[in-house]
Amino acid sequence: MAAAVALVNATTSTGGDDSADALRRLLRDNQFFWQEFDPRDAGDFRRWGRTLRPFFEMPGIEAAMALLNSLMLEIPMHPHLAEHEPHGLHMHYAPPSSGLPHRFRATTLMNLAELVVEHGLTRTGVCAADGCDRVYADTSRAGRRRFCSDACANRTNVAAFRARHRS
Repeated sequence: MAAAVALVNATTSTGGDDSADALRRLLRDNQFFWQEFDPRDAGDFRRWGRTLRPFFEMPGIEAAMALLNSLMLEIPMHPHLAEHEPHGLHMHYAPPSSGLPHRFRATTLMNLAELVVEHGLTRTGVCAADGCDRVYADTSRAGRRRFCSDACANRTNVAAFRARHRS
């Protein structure tokens, strides 16, 4: 889930960095096989980030389901069990012979679909901070997140506090 959010923010948000080096770091930070990243694949990752952005902006579950379902029909899936470090036993959604961009698309798509099945759209969105266009996905137990980061939440809360005390 974090990988999808990071990619969307890198490729579509103000100040996002979608350079090949940044995309490689994004893969490494999210425990994908970043060593397999080829700078020639950067365009595939950028397109996927732009493809996923509308999901985080969806006003209702029906539209989100339609988008995810259409993407699941476009992207060939071959679920299978895998076991490797650092994840242990887990699911892969594309065959190991697939290229890294395809494996990334299949994994992030299935993770978003699973989040919607479990929680609807209440845990995804665009940051509620004024002037921020970054997206978030809340996988916490409480599920009350509205901001992309603690910095945006703190800035918004401090501004609200100051506004109340000026009144």
